[in-house]
Amino acid sequence: MSVDGGSRFTLRSLAPSVFLPTIVYEVGNGAVAPVLALTALELGASPAVAGVVVAVLGLGQLVGTVPSAALINRVGDRKAMMVSAVAAGVGMVASYLAGHLLVLAAATALVGASNAAFYLARQSFVTLVVPVSSRAATMSTLGGTHRIGLFLGPFVGAAAIQVADLRAAFLVGIAATVMTVGLLVVAREPPQAEAIARRPRETASVGTVLREHGRLLSTLGVAVFAIGATRAARPTVVPLWSDHIGLDPQTTSVIFGVSAAIDMALFYPAGRIMDRFGRLWIAVPSMVLLGGSMVLVPLTSGPVALAAVALIMGAGNGLGSGIVMTLGADVAPREGTVRFLSLWRLMNESGHGAGPLLVAAVATWSLAAAIVGAGLVGLLAAAAVARWAPRWSPYATAAMVRAHLR
Repeated sequence: MSVDGGSRFTLRSLAPSVFLPTIVYEVGNGAVAPVLALTALELGASPAVAGVVVAVLGLGQLVGTVPSAALINRVGDRKAMMVSAVAAGVGMVASYLAGHLLVLAAATALVGASNAAFYLARQSFVTLVVPVSSRAATMSTLGGTHRIGLFLGPFVGAAAIQVADLRAAFLVGIAATVMTVGLLVVAREPPQAEAIARRPRETASVGTVLREHGRLLSTLGVAVFAIGATRAARPTVVPLWSDHIGLDPQTTSVIFGVSAAIDMALFYPAGRIMDRFGRLWIAVPSMVLLGGSMVLVPLTSGPVALAAVALIMGAGNGLGSGIVMTLGADVAPREGTVRFLSLWRLMNESGHGAGPLLVAAVATWSLAAAIVGAGLVGLLAAAAVARWAPRWSPYATAAMVRAHLR
């Protein structure tokens, strides 16, 4: 679903109100991510408890996804992004000042819930504003800005830590939220945004939307769950296997960094391919590359082989940038759009939570089996998308794109 106005729309029109604020917001998250567990350890947590504190971030994001729809429905997409950025800033301040683990955990949960609202608001805004002919390119660019911010964040955080101390990373997070609100206040929106802002509030409840679209969520939604699980397992696969074969942390960081660079380089062309040839041209190859390369990881025994496989993983993940949001926009109903997208994101976020847990659970028996299992989930996701996307998305294949956009 989107408003009319394809002839007037350009990606550049979304830069001030969506892309730039997203990069800045994610710089803050990226700066904090590496120090969250370390801060918990500083407060006296054991490594296991520190891991729980980190997991609370994802839990807060998962729990906050569906309630975020009510906020967006009440105040609108743009104001919801501002409110969530302010709330995230409050969480960052509390984390910076935390003198007890419970305070840090509560603050982390608040940041996670704020992230959920921010992500849902920007996705619903783009879904409603962008014409179908540019939908995939826009969603892929949005996914790319997310990656860029998270990539830059640890470097900015490291610089702040070098100047001050460990908790200076939270100051970067605070500054990022303040800058995000400032950008949203002054940003000029595209012409289509005015019509979106005047849309009536959604009256359908989450339960109603769930009942009406349960079949979709139990088919294509399960594919989205599997995509989320595979993607979330990816950041754990390379470091764990690297340590298993005896590589030093510096080598692991270089391998991971190069993989991330390939990931970021592919988001825009992937979106253009989806807009022209259909969603399956990217969705299936991206998950085959990501899942298939994971299956190959246990066959590597040195840095060169692992780096080659990690590059394929990065390419697969980068190609799939924006695919979940694009499919969500394709299948979102005209009535209850935001609440539907909250359920759509819930499926994906649930997968994100399950992926690392799958690896951790199986790894207690065999690390190789855990990594192969995560890869197989990715291959199953490719098969599920190939099976169900043409059933629900009007733009799954090149023929369907031509039929609907001619």
